[in-house]
Amino acid sequence: MNSSSLKSRLDCVIAQAIDSQRLVGAVALVALHGEIVYHQAAGFADRESRQPMTENTLFRLASVSKPIVTTAAMTLITQGKLALDDNIETVLPQFRPVLPDGQPARITVRQLLSHTAGLSYRFFEPDENGPYAHAGVSDGMDSSGISLAENLRRLSGVPLLYTPGTSWGYSLAVDVLGAVLEQVGKRPLPEVVEMQLTGPLNMHDTGFVARDPARLATAYVSDVPQPHRLCEGEKVAAFDNTVGIEYSPLRALNAQAYPSGGAGMVSSATDVLKMLEMLRCGGAPLVSAALVDEMGRDQTRGAELPESPGLGFGLGFSVLRDPQAAASPESAGTWRWGGAYGHSWFVDRNAGLSVVAFTNTLYEGMSGPFVTQLRDAVYGVQS
Repeated sequence: MNSSSLKSRLDCVIAQAIDSQRLVGAVALVALHGEIVYHQAAGFADRESRQPMTENTLFRLASVSKPIVTTAAMTLITQGKLALDDNIETVLPQFRPVLPDGQPARITVRQLLSHTAGLSYRFFEPDENGPYAHAGVSDGMDSSGISLAENLRRLSGVPLLYTPGTSWGYSLAVDVLGAVLEQVGKRPLPEVVEMQLTGPLNMHDTGFVARDPARLATAYVSDVPQPHRLCEGEKVAAFDNTVGIEYSPLRALNAQAYPSGGAGMVSSATDVLKMLEMLRCGGAPLVSAALVDEMGRDQTRGAELPESPGLGFGLGFSVLRDPQAAASPESAGTWRWGGAYGHSWFVDRNAGLSVVAFTNTLYEGMSGPFVTQLRDAVYGVQS
């Protein structure tokens, strides 16, 4: 991979996205065989004040929180304090959702990590009259003042969508995992994550509250003629025929907000790359190599992810099963996921490649053309 041509291609993709006002700002990092071969910050962290984006900028992570909390869980499993196939009822006896027919259900740690537990998200419901809405369940991105325990109590009262392990559905499962980690780690989730993962890896910008609010990027929403500033409490649908995600940008500054393991963290592109590189290299010294391999194994029994041909799901992120079906230049087995605030990342272990692209524009930076264009530029193929 020629670094000068890589820089030219990626610079062009990022500049085009900003110049065409699809993105307000972006930070992109590419590591190849452990060496950072590309790093760029472009556009604005805050457009109205003309504050430039920098590699030091902090971002609300949304679902990029999931692989972080998943990796923290893997450290506890490596230490023998938890097991993938443990019944979570042993540590969360109060969390006992039932099957659609009212029968009791058994949920394992593995099913939480792979989103095969039968749970869902409120933002997938078609309107305000869905069961999660009626129960007052929080998706972890709103300004709800409830505790993690209260959110789980509400969630537990809604029947599961299917028998755990029999299907796949993106969900609040990692928020439930957070409560499991609190019990196993015997301390609040932010402390468990710091002790097990972010502290040892010197991920000092990573937490459930912005460590330095002045560095936090402003969030924007894709719009015409240019993205608009995300308002407190604004709902933005990420998928057709759904009620949408209710956002609270202020949540990242609120130490009283419950720690959402699935959506509530703040970090920098540099910090997240550190963690991904640790996993790409086999997990040492925090996670066993066997567990890293298991994270990258499709856990869905061949189920198709919605509108994602060729993709399965591992433990914490998607896994590329069939590059041809996905029309992707990535190697089979590539890990990938994103975040609703405008982020994407992927790790191609076969190519020795880790890529992080954080933007402050939803949903272009998560699922818009920019994501595919950046990927193709990394591999040097025509979009």
